[in-house]
Amino acid sequence: MPAGTDEGGSPREGGDPASSAPALTEESIEAHVAQALEAIARAGDLDGLKEVRLAHAGDRSPLALANRAIGGLPGPEKAAAGKLVGQARGRVNQALGRRQQELEAERDERILVEEAMDLTVAPGRRPLGRRHVLTVTAERMADAMVGMGWEIAEGPQVEAEWFNFDALNFDKDHPARQMQDTFFVEPAKAGLVLRTHTSPVQARSLLERGVPLYVAVPGKTFRTDELDATHTPVFHQLEGLAIDEGLTMAHLKGTLDRLAEAMFGAGIVSRLRPAYFPFTEPSAEMDFRCFVCRGEPTATPCRTCGGTGWIEWGGCGMVHHNVLRACGVDPERYQGFAFGMGVERTAMFRHGIADMRELIEGDVRFNAQFGMEI
Repeated sequence: MPAGTDEGGSPREGGDPASSAPALTEESIEAHVAQALEAIARAGDLDGLKEVRLAHAGDRSPLALANRAIGGLPGPEKAAAGKLVGQARGRVNQALGRRQQELEAERDERILVEEAMDLTVAPGRRPLGRRHVLTVTAERMADAMVGMGWEIAEGPQVEAEWFNFDALNFDKDHPARQMQDTFFVEPAKAGLVLRTHTSPVQARSLLERGVPLYVAVPGKTFRTDELDATHTPVFHQLEGLAIDEGLTMAHLKGTLDRLAEAMFGAGIVSRLRPAYFPFTEPSAEMDFRCFVCRGEPTATPCRTCGGTGWIEWGGCGMVHHNVLRACGVDPERYQGFAFGMGVERTAMFRHGIADMRELIEGDVRFNAQFGMEI
């Protein structure tokens, strides 16, 4: 048995690699080359080719060991043996390179088929949720007020009758204090109601914050109306209250013009028409310029404003002296104005909603059309 091998003829660990090299004859080298080429041709994938490369072109391969054995030959034989082994190793490496390219091309073609994506197919993702149009509209109105330097105030929806009526200069026999107009919380003598407007927050803000005061009050309100296309027993308002020295109707008009422009577009202005409200004097109905026809004559009357060029939006006026006195404010020193409009009405005009019932039915398809606002 040759030195450096075990009983099976394999090199022992620590043995001389040259001792297990193949015979440096043309027949022996050609036999190893043929084995290598056959193994290369059989390699079915890149991992298999890697194993073939280690077995027939690696440091422990027969041809590599034969190349090391050349050093032990006599001088005249080294050149011939080196040429023979070098050409053999070159043929094997060339075959490995060609097979590498073939297998990589096959892999790339397979990936194109297996991982192909149809970019025209609609993605199977879940649809995004939508915020309710009333929420978005109320926040947009509040943002416009904050942009003018006003603060946001809130109050309870179950309100004391004093805040809802008495503090706002409602007479004891005012129709709004009857059960056919207002939801009273039992027992009736408790003096609690579901607030009929956001105006009670005016009194609460004056008592809590004092003057000067600039607050906007978005919130939910309740009245005993039947649900139809233009009425609902539960609706939303935005209230505005400004109390300071020297305020006039001109300040009110400027504020309303800015809010109308923020909600309905550049160039939209407001106008005031004389009216009556218990908590303001003088009082006015507030209209804004139609954002569809802009008040210009058309061949057929504008469906949005009925051909008048103006759209009714809410009520407003200078805060009544009795309201100021009820909240401990000196009306001789401080003046103020207040206004209020419906959020539902604003949303219906902004988005062309014809029936108020669509706002509360909870159909997800209704909200989906509005998307998101930033």
